[in-house]
Amino acid sequence: MLTVIDHPLVQHKLTLLRRKETTTGEFRRLAREISLLLAYEVLRDLPLEPLAIETPMERMQAVQVQGKKLCFISILRAGAGILEGMLDLVPAARVGHVGLYRDHETHEPVEYYFKVPDALEERLCVVVDPMLATGHSAAAAVAKLKQAGARRIKFVCLLAAPEGVAAFEAAHPDVPVYTGALDRQLDENAYILPGLGDAGDRLFGTK
Repeated sequence: MLTVIDHPLVQHKLTLLRRKETTTGEFRRLAREISLLLAYEVLRDLPLEPLAIETPMERMQAVQVQGKKLCFISILRAGAGILEGMLDLVPAARVGHVGLYRDHETHEPVEYYFKVPDALEERLCVVVDPMLATGHSAAAAVAKLKQAGARRIKFVCLLAAPEGVAAFEAAHPDVPVYTGALDRQLDENAYILPGLGDAGDRLFGTK
């Protein structure tokens, strides 16, 4: 259920994103650009339905995306850094937020906010977070979405660690994971190696 999106532009921009000398503004811009490219791949199987339209030349049978508008779910706070790129591609999408932070002692997620659109059971829910490290926050967010009625869920991140992928797949074997890269491992503080540091701090300039 893991897909590494190895498009050359994704990989090139990830290299720039990883560099420690990349500024906050550049990091934010690159994350947005990469997330747009990831969204393009993640959404390539959206169902279509016919739609009759009129061009300047004649009437024709065209197509449009079928069903209720899809939903992007951002895991706060760092998920906001890639949400914007997704919305650049699909500006009419609905947006939900799951507020989680990682306890630095236990590395377990602590929830502090949950707000999502209605009719989740009728929407594709794309959960976004820059990193899949331990997998605990992503798994907790998806569990909350399932409790709220979501049936079709995809998870998207910039980078993933093998440990996080294994934990997430054990918790949610029905949810596909899309990432720009599968890195080597986690360190003793549960940060991804070689990684790119703390995505939230780099996005918002808080360290």
